[in-house]
Amino acid sequence: MSQVIIYNLDGELLGTVTLKHAIKMLYRQVAQVHESVPGEMYGPYPRPRAVMLLHYVYARWRWERKGRVPYSKQGVMRRDRHRCAYCEKPATTVDHVIPRCQGGSTDWLNVVAACERCNCAKGGLTPDQAGIALRHLPFVPVFTDIWGR
Repeated sequence: MSQVIIYNLDGELLGTVTLKHAIKMLYRQVAQVHESVPGEMYGPYPRPRAVMLLHYVYARWRWERKGRVPYSKQGVMRRDRHRCAYCEKPATTVDHVIPRCQGGSTDWLNVVAACERCNCAKGGLTPDQAGIALRHLPFVPVFTDIWGR
């Protein structure tokens, strides 16, 4: 199901919800269509690409983490744009740069998106040991790195 972007009343990006959830928000009149798909309707509403809340919501979770996003596999895939960090082909999994069997941790700075071929070829080795190079270094993303805009 497609995703719809949610903006706070002040225009701040809050995240995404499913199309079904966005339509429920419109029906309950807690949001209005901010951007729609031209010529497409979803029931009585234009099909939304983005909605804006009608009342300001204080997004404490964003400010308490200073804009940092909690680690997740999905977040790694989004941060790396679903591209393998070793060959740039479409990624289907994640890889620990320093493998866990060698003491590597599961966090933003040690995990990258990878295709199955590169992940299997690298196995329990570091990139140097496997003779392959990272095309981009992992980093700790902020909210806009994951969700854009």
